[in-house]
Amino acid sequence: MWWLIAYVSLSAAGLLVLGVPAVRVFFAVQDLARQVAESTRALSAAGDRLQQAADRLGGRAGDISRN
Repeated sequence: MWWLIAYVSLSAAGLLVLGVPAVRVFFAVQDLARQVAESTRALSAAGDRLQQAADRLGGRAGDISRN
């Protein structure tokens, strides 16, 4: 009978040992997803600023080439 108790306790301990890193990985993935979202927003804003600068420069280049 004590073998059964030992097996159950070892199984529970094994699940706990695997559960703790799983929770840590879950929170790390959430943090990574948040950082990716922030980077995506920053890259999008930079792309918009680059597009506006290119439009202004392109307009000036067109004026110069017409003269």
